[in-house]
Amino acid sequence: MSSDFTWRALVIDDDIDVAEVAAIALADAGFSVETAVDGRAGLEKAGRLRPHIILTDIRMPGLSGIEVLAQVKKQSPETEVIVVTGHADIDSAVEALKLDASDFITKPISVNALMVAIERAQERFQNRKKIKDYTRFLESGWTRTARELLETHRYQQNLIESSMDGILGCNAQEVVVTFNASLARLLGYERSQVINKMRLSDFFHPEEEKRIRRDLADRRFGGENRLFMYETWMRDRSADKVPVQLSMTRIKDDQQPQGLVCFIRDLRMIHRLQQEMADQARILHQDKMMSLGRLAASVAHEINNPLSAVLNYVRLMLKILERRAVESEQDQKFQRYLQIVEKETARCAETVSGLLTFSRKSDIRKENIDIVEMLEHCLLLSRHRLDLSQIGLETDFDPHLPPVWGDANQLQQCMINLIFNAIDAMEEGGKISIQATADTSGNWVTISVADTGHGIEPGHLERIFEPFFTTKEEGKGLGLGLATTYGIITNHGGKIDVYSEIGKGTTFVVKLPASKPD
Repeated sequence: MSSDFTWRALVIDDDIDVAEVAAIALADAGFSVETAVDGRAGLEKAGRLRPHIILTDIRMPGLSGIEVLAQVKKQSPETEVIVVTGHADIDSAVEALKLDASDFITKPISVNALMVAIERAQERFQNRKKIKDYTRFLESGWTRTARELLETHRYQQNLIESSMDGILGCNAQEVVVTFNASLARLLGYERSQVINKMRLSDFFHPEEEKRIRRDLADRRFGGENRLFMYETWMRDRSADKVPVQLSMTRIKDDQQPQGLVCFIRDLRMIHRLQQEMADQARILHQDKMMSLGRLAASVAHEINNPLSAVLNYVRLMLKILERRAVESEQDQKFQRYLQIVEKETARCAETVSGLLTFSRKSDIRKENIDIVEMLEHCLLLSRHRLDLSQIGLETDFDPHLPPVWGDANQLQQCMINLIFNAIDAMEEGGKISIQATADTSGNWVTISVADTGHGIEPGHLERIFEPFFTTKEEGKGLGLGLATTYGIITNHGGKIDVYSEIGKGTTFVVKLPASKPD
């Protein structure tokens, strides 16, 4: 403190003699001293004089010394307050220290004790002032830097929060420390439920987490300790699967793991668009099949009658030849040629008959169908072919499947077509697996027929439901079975898909709408 600095003190005590003794001692020490006879008067003078040190009695009428201390510290925290108490009021003195009193002395006041307390208060006041001045210096010197840092921090926070993608950051223990608003909306969490409470593993199924960690360590998916545009799924607050595209980086400092940062993109809309495109392709394919069906019907009707006439006359000629004895080698050749004509004409007639069956719009007689019962009946009809072909059978039918509203004969025809196709795909034996399940909502029944055959070439998968498209040898199929099956399933409001891998087999998946209670 400078040499011309004058300390100001205020003594508050309802005992005038005690106040005068304290005031004289302080004046002798170079203080500018004022006195007050009670707490209210003391607070009024303190507000006007702004003393550096206040000496106040604890027990006074009106406002107590504790109340005076609390008010002074509220209005002027830098003012040092010494409380005066009797031996019986030590608890009050302790309470005063808790309220930031600098010291306490007991009555009767000893001048020596008073001056020791005053010196402590002065030292404390000076230390506070030095700290305050130094803080002001730091603030004035670093204001610009601090402001720039704050602006940078705010900018980074805004970037994180305004990102359309979810951003998740973890510390070295993989506890979540960053969880932006987009990710909160995606997974249905409040950030207060996640930050510093949940771990990265809480958002993934254990098996999926294991796959992610394995691929994170593999350089093929974006580099060392990186995943780039990696498709997976996360668990939301309801434990439902959410398909996402994940980009993940492990953060390191001095080659020591410091945490992970993940950028997460919601794939639900993309999957929805992909499904809409697939549905559109399916509709176009269905229109194409309907056009082919009409064309097939027209062609079949045009050639069926003349073909039948040719076949009947050939058979009549064969019967005439059979009634009389064959007399020459020429007659034998003639008979053999007619037999070939009959066989090939019969083949043509069979093809026309298949066309008519494919194109015919038969009346649908719908009813509630027990899918398990229908499948067991189909297997009974197919059992002979399964045994002859040395093909094993594995079934898994949910006993609580809801019924399906449809034509039992047509759906049975579909299932037998799929089973026979599976048998034809396993010329050297194998296994057929048939499964029937319902989804959790109970709105759909799914039937899958899987074989262990040679599989279907990828280039053929898009065409297998087209009429007359077949991969079988000539004479072993017309290519109308799957086309007919496709038409029946779609007419029932269902879907049929196929999945195949060369050398491993093929799976047909049929989804049919379940019957409604009404």
